[in-house]
Amino acid sequence: MDLDSVADELYGLRPEEFVAARDRRARDAREAGEQALAKEIGALRRPSLAAWAGNLLVRRRPEEVEPLLGLGEELRRAHRELDGTRLRELARRQGEVIGALGRQARRLAEREGHPVGESVQREVEETLHAVLADPEAARAWAAGRLVKPLRSTFGFPQADVLEPRPSGGPRRAADGRREKGGHREERGEPRREKPGDTAVEPHGDELARRRRIKEARRAAHDAEGDLRDREAEARSADADAETAGDRVAETERRVRELRAELRRAERERQQARTDERTARERARRAGRAVREARHRAGTAAERVERLVAGERD
Repeated sequence: MDLDSVADELYGLRPEEFVAARDRRARDAREAGEQALAKEIGALRRPSLAAWAGNLLVRRRPEEVEPLLGLGEELRRAHRELDGTRLRELARRQGEVIGALGRQARRLAEREGHPVGESVQREVEETLHAVLADPEAARAWAAGRLVKPLRSTFGFPQADVLEPRPSGGPRRAADGRREKGGHREERGEPRREKPGDTAVEPHGDELARRRRIKEARRAAHDAEGDLRDREAEARSADADAETAGDRVAETERRVRELRAELRRAERERQQARTDERTARERARRAGRAVREARHRAGTAAERVERLVAGERD
């Protein structure tokens, strides 16, 4: 027994089975004299529902793992290279893939007896966004042992596009102030020149390169924003479709019930008509029998009367 194999077993279970199985494995390790292993096993935490659904996707659909990791590498490369056209193309693909995998995870969870709502599906999709943006997140997800859903920042970390600068030249900090020797100088503040200082002004090629970087970053940001908007629209449409589907299913169920009730009523009507015909036939036979009995009774009464009259005579 080792921690890796035990963790792999535990995170393949349903959430409600996790704690009992973990405690059982920790007890087995203690009884085997492996106190350190027992402590490590006991420290394993039960996954949240969204984390479990993400793990389920890895375990039930392993063929989906490599394509998603490959897409993440392509996206990160496009961000590093600031390829706006490629970013827009990959962003569309990203939305389609993540939406499809999120719905697939939801279906898998339902088959395992854990129907999940739209909020859990969103957490799974957020995990997949993190997988695409961060290699560490990708490795954690691919192991299939998440305890909680992963979180991603908006967009991808910006690539380091700063070129090496001439030694001794000023650098610019992220807030727009110049730095020299570890100290920042406010923008617009007069700088005391020291003997030997030489200002390095960007030439035309450098300015053009910076403009391309700015445009590529804007394109990447716009593509990410458009992706999130489309994903929100897709989630809303999925929710509407699911609600409509539920109504259709309920209506169809009711139609089936009404049709079955109609068939029962038709059978009952047919039986009632058969019973009516039988009863009427019995009534006719009974009527004939009554008339015949009445005739016989009348005949018998007349005979009695004649006999009585003959005795008197």
